[in-house]
Amino acid sequence: MTQTPETLLESLLRPRLEDKALAFWDKAKAELNTGCNTSRFAALIALASRHSKRRGLALSGADQAAISAEIPGLTLRDWNLLELLRVALICSRNDLNEDSFAADFEAQFTHADEGETCALYRALAFLPAGERFAWRAGEGCRTNMLSVFRAIALDSPYPAKHFDATAWHQLVMKALFLELPVWRLVGLDDRRSAELTRMALDYAEERGSAGRDLPLGLWLCLDDHDPDRVDRLAHTHWPGADTRKRQAMVLGLARAGQLATLQAWADGPVAPEIVEVIKQAQNGQTTQTHFARLVAEQSEIEP
Repeated sequence: MTQTPETLLESLLRPRLEDKALAFWDKAKAELNTGCNTSRFAALIALASRHSKRRGLALSGADQAAISAEIPGLTLRDWNLLELLRVALICSRNDLNEDSFAADFEAQFTHADEGETCALYRALAFLPAGERFAWRAGEGCRTNMLSVFRAIALDSPYPAKHFDATAWHQLVMKALFLELPVWRLVGLDDRRSAELTRMALDYAEERGSAGRDLPLGLWLCLDDHDPDRVDRLAHTHWPGADTRKRQAMVLGLARAGQLATLQAWADGPVAPEIVEVIKQAQNGQTTQTHFARLVAEQSEIEP
């Protein structure tokens, strides 16, 4: 990073805080910069709720550009102002690289409420030597609190960067099971694998046997392994699929290398908008970003 986490976060935070909240921020930041013990660290994170609201950040394009320049892949579309304040407080510690911080950070999860837990996990993308906290993030992914899982999984480069294959596959499959927008799993394009393809196909066949629709994001999880199963799955679901589902299937098959099937569909009785998507896919426009712009609801793709 060319900026410190504290500097970047403060540039986003300060214009959004009212005077009393700014006074709290300045005082707390100074205290954290000079050092505090575990209980005081916890107290400051908790006290933030008295000075900030859980309202959206309404980031500008320039704000998001600044974030992306420092931490590629990170967006704050789901963050609220209280979370931003708490993450800024965490990153104001003067010992972020030290074992003392790692120990205090881990200790916060013991008594944190749901909102505090979300902020702790959102902080991971900003922390140096992030691999130190991969176990903690993996534990968080096992939560039954949807808000916490979303805070870890969506719009953050942390999981793809630091999770091993097992943890990554579990995260992707849980996102599918919860029918979350899988296209917001940063790094999915690069972390597809034979094992993830197998797991996604198994899940698709289970849902099909139960007469349930497939999550759109499932098609993003496939690569060029097990082409026969991919082809069977596509031909099973294509006849009854609406336009949006067919668009997702086209991109999924292109990512899985099923170009002959795509050409056969393009040559058949298919709507012009599907033919256009097939052409785009044949030209390599198959990334998760392209997928989001094409088939996601607008509320799911705008930062």
